[in-house]
Amino acid sequence: MNILPVVARSRGLGRQIVSSVAILVLAIMMMVLLGSYVFYATLWVFYPAGLSAPDSWLPSPAEWGWIIATTLTGLAIAVWVAIRLSRRILAPLNSVATSLRQVAQGDLAARAATDDHSLGEAAQLVDDFNAMAERLQRAEQERIFWNAAIAHELRTPVTILRGRLQGLAEGIFRPEHALFASLLTQVEGLGRLIEDLRVVGLADSGHLQLQLQQTDLQQEVMTVLKACESTLLEKGFRLSLALDTQQAICDPIRIRQALLALLENALRHAIPGPLTIRTSSNDGMHELSVEDSGPGIRAVDAQIIFDAFQRGPLEPDTAPKGSGLGLAVVRAIIGAHHGTVICRRSELGGACFLMRWPA
Repeated sequence: MNILPVVARSRGLGRQIVSSVAILVLAIMMMVLLGSYVFYATLWVFYPAGLSAPDSWLPSPAEWGWIIATTLTGLAIAVWVAIRLSRRILAPLNSVATSLRQVAQGDLAARAATDDHSLGEAAQLVDDFNAMAERLQRAEQERIFWNAAIAHELRTPVTILRGRLQGLAEGIFRPEHALFASLLTQVEGLGRLIEDLRVVGLADSGHLQLQLQQTDLQQEVMTVLKACESTLLEKGFRLSLALDTQQAICDPIRIRQALLALLENALRHAIPGPLTIRTSSNDGMHELSVEDSGPGIRAVDAQIIFDAFQRGPLEPDTAPKGSGLGLAVVRAIIGAHHGTVICRRSELGGACFLMRWPA
């Protein structure tokens, strides 16, 4: 590995300019001093008549030639060094300036160029600009993706509501209890989607507020189960609880919301069978987990399923289930508790979603 470019980049730009100029001056001085010694020694031995008279203060023609030659040579060397030095400084700066104009005009794919000959801070400026442009481009891509995903998730319930309300207004549908119950279900789904978007957005901006208090996790788990136990049993899940009675510091409402999202995720994607909910406290961390018996999640998918609107692999001809926000809400809530949520292989053969936050 050639460490010279690394060493060159680690040196400050000002120091490199000063050292380059100092070396240039020293080289020209040595050229003049040593060249003068050789020049006068040569004249003294081979052409004494070319020396100026002892009583004259004007240089001889030969000496004038030497003065002009050394001046032109020193000037040429200085110009050559200045061109190379300015190229190493200005080339990356000009590249950044050009790329900045392109970014300002909306081309977020623009990148500045540099090479191993660019000086310290100039090369670092190029690297920092490219990193900034890459983040801007990624943020723009995420914004476009979010807009499309939100529009997609809102389109279906809004279309259903619009169609049925229009049918009621035109007398196509009769105002029956079942129809109103269906409309209410769609409205509740929209409300849940909006709340999920709000939680994820607040968490991303660092403004998700928590009401921390001493909480009995066992009681909170039982509260959630009262709301969805019948649905889980109807789907064929067999619940198993391993609950620690130790108190935890958390926002109970948000923890219930996160647990409910994990149970709904199991309802949509897990194979009916054993379903274990576990709480514990280890090494100063509170833990709450949900384990199912299959089909499990691949390790590569476990890294992205907590991103908004990301889902695991689907079977062919299988429509996506849910909004793709549930696990993102879980990560947002646990992140606001300064904790982490992971997906790993379950001892039951499926997936284990583990939430951990400081005690």
